[in-house]
Amino acid sequence: MGLFDKFKKQPESTPTTLAAVMDGEIKPITEAPDPVFSQKMMGDGYVVFPTAGVVVSPVDGKIETVFPTKHAVGITSNDGLEIIIHIGLDTVQLNGEGFEVFVAAGDKVTKGQKLVEVDLATIGSKVPSTATPVVITNLGDKTIELTASGSAVAGADVLTVK
Repeated sequence: MGLFDKFKKQPESTPTTLAAVMDGEIKPITEAPDPVFSQKMMGDGYVVFPTAGVVVSPVDGKIETVFPTKHAVGITSNDGLEIIIHIGLDTVQLNGEGFEVFVAAGDKVTKGQKLVEVDLATIGSKVPSTATPVVITNLGDKTIELTASGSAVAGADVLTVK
């Protein structure tokens, strides 16, 4: 390392794209029907109002946790973003009813890989909303841009982190 290396401009980090985790209507996280998410208390991201019950990984990465109640999954992307997928609102009270999980903590996953199947009819009749927030909890000084809104297909890119 030379004397002036620390003054050289660092290369821009490559933006990360997140995919839609479910088929449905994509909206900014501020439109989530729960203030914990809409007020960005946990972080920033997007919310999907699902039309189908397959939940896929938004990024290439590693499963950090699958909640015992199966309603939420934590993923760390290959570039270090920590992401929580929270399937529906107040779904913790269902104790796993209506959810089938296909991954476990420690599993490597690829963008678009199936993580969970949800019976939207079952959970929709028992909780306030099936809205599914996707939250990045460690943005730091990075910013996000919702690159798609309206109808989206699971696995299609919808958000960029810069």
